[in-house]
Amino acid sequence: MSIEDRAKATGKNIEGKAQEALGNVTGDPEDKAEGKAKQAESEVRHGIEDVKDNVKKKID
Repeated sequence: MSIEDRAKATGKNIEGKAQEALGNVTGDPEDKAEGKAKQAESEVRHGIEDVKDNVKKKID
């Protein structure tokens, strides 16, 4: 598990939520879409870290 990678993924999720909220406030569909995309990227990154953790546990 890379704490740094998980922290980056969490930061990307927060950034995405903020951008989506901004898009909701301003009515900008592009900001909303980009925010949702960043959140999806964060989920993928967390999933990759989960797989790494599971492989490491099986090896140890």
